[in-house]
Amino acid sequence: MSMPLAPRPAKLVVGVFLKDRALFPDIAGELEAAFGALDAVSPWLAFDYTSYYESEMGAPLWRRMLVFRALIEQDRLADIKLAANAMEQTRSAGGRREANIDPGYLLLERFVLATGKNYSHRIYIGRGIYADLTLIYRRGAYRALDWTYPDYADEPLGRFLLAVRRKYAVDLRGATATS
Repeated sequence: MSMPLAPRPAKLVVGVFLKDRALFPDIAGELEAAFGALDAVSPWLAFDYTSYYESEMGAPLWRRMLVFRALIEQDRLADIKLAANAMEQTRSAGGRREANIDPGYLLLERFVLATGKNYSHRIYIGRGIYADLTLIYRRGAYRALDWTYPDYADEPLGRFLLAVRRKYAVDLRGATATS
């Protein structure tokens, strides 16, 4: 019989992509106000893997990843996604978003994104939100799955997430030492 245990806290990672990079400082500030101090921010990454968002947001699109210092409980992901959706709505006009804000969390063994869209590999976590198992950690790297979005499968983002993983491991040791 398996005995239920509390899961480890996770590292909150939020992807932001947008056309107008000048909007990023305000968006990052709003995310910090909602979720706490930042631990790291990725360099700008070109978001040229799909034209899906171009009719709504224009082109070219750019992505940055924000990593937050405080660890979160994994069951907060649905509420965090709803807060991100509300932030997108305040930055929308005429059905067009200025920014796409994608929260997720990183664990030593996986990277999970939150989405409002159901699909075969997504697990419902409440409040209209699903958890998308995006990457798994195996043999020293986060590995893409058949359904992983191409930008998350790309090497620059993978390198960044490995650095986040190293910091997360340190954070976990510190959390255990203070418990």
